[in-house]
Amino acid sequence: MTKKFNNRSWAEPYKMKMVELLKMTTKNQRLKALKEAGFNTFLLKSEDVYIDLLTDSGTNSMSDRQWSAFMTGDEAYAGSKSYYNMEKAIQTFYGYKYVIPTHQGRGAENILSQILIKKGDIVPGNMYFTTTRLHQELAGGKFEDIIIDEAHDAKSEFPFKGNVDLNKLDYLVKKHGASKISYVSIATNVNMAGGQPISMANLKALREYTKTHGIRIIHDMTRVAENAYFIQQREEGYANKKIKEIVFEICSLTDGATMSAKKDALVNIGGFLATNEWDVFEEARNLVVVYEGLHTYGGLAGRDMEAIAVGIKESLDDHHQRARVGQVEYLGKKMEEFGIPIVKPIGGHGIFVDAKAFLPHLTQDQFPAQTLAAEIYLDSGVRTMERGIVSAGRKANGENYYPDLELVRFTIPRRVYTQAHMDVIAESTAMVYDRRKKIKGLTMIYEPKYLRFFQARFDKL
Repeated sequence: MTKKFNNRSWAEPYKMKMVELLKMTTKNQRLKALKEAGFNTFLLKSEDVYIDLLTDSGTNSMSDRQWSAFMTGDEAYAGSKSYYNMEKAIQTFYGYKYVIPTHQGRGAENILSQILIKKGDIVPGNMYFTTTRLHQELAGGKFEDIIIDEAHDAKSEFPFKGNVDLNKLDYLVKKHGASKISYVSIATNVNMAGGQPISMANLKALREYTKTHGIRIIHDMTRVAENAYFIQQREEGYANKKIKEIVFEICSLTDGATMSAKKDALVNIGGFLATNEWDVFEEARNLVVVYEGLHTYGGLAGRDMEAIAVGIKESLDDHHQRARVGQVEYLGKKMEEFGIPIVKPIGGHGIFVDAKAFLPHLTQDQFPAQTLAAEIYLDSGVRTMERGIVSAGRKANGENYYPDLELVRFTIPRRVYTQAHMDVIAESTAMVYDRRKKIKGLTMIYEPKYLRFFQARFDKL
């Protein structure tokens, strides 16, 4: 008798040629490491980490094709052929006309902010990101959140929580005038909301609105391929379209972009600024020489640019994205089986655990997400990161931001871990969940001036 399988298992579209051996630690060793790191997972030494979910930025595994391209890098100071190969890939797959390489995404954010933002300007966006907002503020602008309300609700199942609320944008335009809006900052697969996508319909409506008012859309395209996957899976009219077609359409609705190639493009370092405007490109080409390097290498080695060119193409493969997001979904479903409160729907690049719901007895000033990240490392050596009050930082007047979402991010690097690793992660989190009522919070004992989540130190209350 033949069995019918409605939901057949899938496997990764690659096989392993090399492995990195990991150090196994005891709980006492982890406690010592945690205290030395001031209960900040960013300050842990990587050799003391078993499964590293701190970030998916630059932590991906490159393919044999990328390594092959790596060896062909042209390390010429000026006019490197590797730059032109990367430029061609960006123009072909993303459609932007002009390309400035940078050492990573924040290099592009810095240059773009200096060009487009004037003191007193408003920069609306679909939820802040840490480095993006800081560069906007340092350039004299003020970020305003125009994401839909559902994005701030961890329990909401709305499929496109990265969408812009056009009424919020219209309010800002009427209040300040279109001339005071530097640009609308649009992230695809919104990180701080839990890896949540923006829909094509919403982006089209935004494009129509901004055209009417003469406002640019600048695209933070770090995870654009993952966003395209969700459009393919969830949005009417896109089920039969390829990821690469959807990505190209997304980019066509924007005027320029910044990208950290360390995410979707599957490399360990690199980024770029892309634009369709010659004047912006010309100014960026001048500034990149000041901050990064010549306009044909921008702080990157030729081999890095070659790897980016190949990685862009690989990131747009439908089988790759199905396996990449599928692994995240697998972990999310395991978490749900254990009753662990997570952001819903499951996002593209990681699982975001709701620390407020996990540790309801801790106030936000006791840093529940920072506390939970430390406790998970202590249990199993799994390193995660805080995305809550610590990451949100302080306002210009010195007061803390108090974000609605207080999250611990379990970020899955691409092509690195197996499903067995996902099982270990979920089981460790469940063990901490079982003893959650006994967990005490933290107090901050050192705070740096900028982006405090990277270097702040804490102690147990």
